Amino acid sequence: MLYIIRHGRTDWNDLHKLQGQTDVPLNDEGRLMAEKARETYRDVHFDICFCSPLIRAKETAEILLRGRNIPLLTDDRLMEMSFGSFEGLENSFDIPDCPINTLFFAPDRYISPPGGAESLDDLFARTGAFLRECVDPLLKEEKDVLIVGHGAMNSSIVCRIRNLPRAQFWSAGIENCRLMRLI
Repeated sequence: MLYIIRHGRTDWNDLHKLQGQTDVPLNDEGRLMAEKARETYRDVHFDICFCSPLIRAKETAEILLRGRNIPLLTDDRLMEMSFGSFEGLENSFDIPDCPINTLFFAPDRYISPPGGAESLDDLFARTGAFLRECVDPLLKEEKDVLIVGHGAMNSSIVCRIRNLPRAQFWSAGIENCRLMRLI
């Protein structure tokens, strides 16, 4: 089985700031969410957990798996999508013609704007390589794999596994600390 979960809340989530690859920690609510997820999913079997190296995902994974003998491996390919110079931008939806908003409202038409933002092609390439190299072999061995990550990064995995078009990039509704079984 393949499972994914998104990290708990951060102060930047609460402020509606674009986080991307900025390393923002969980806040108290996020830690509490992870603790509740630990209790809710305590009977779900995982053989291994792969995690983004960003602190909000890593801390979520550590809380979620506390007390269980499950290997936790970080992989840079599981980092959140980079929003480049737009990281830290607050309330982008309130800014008319903000180019990063296309990602959220029309992902099939998203073109990464200048300033270092990552393209969907790049995101799909790195998560696809991770799935092929790390997850597929384990699934063939009938292992239960957990990925702890982020909204956009997890959405790219959902799209790949479910063979969804980019127009449906956000269709899974990746909520904080909600476990999703994909396979």
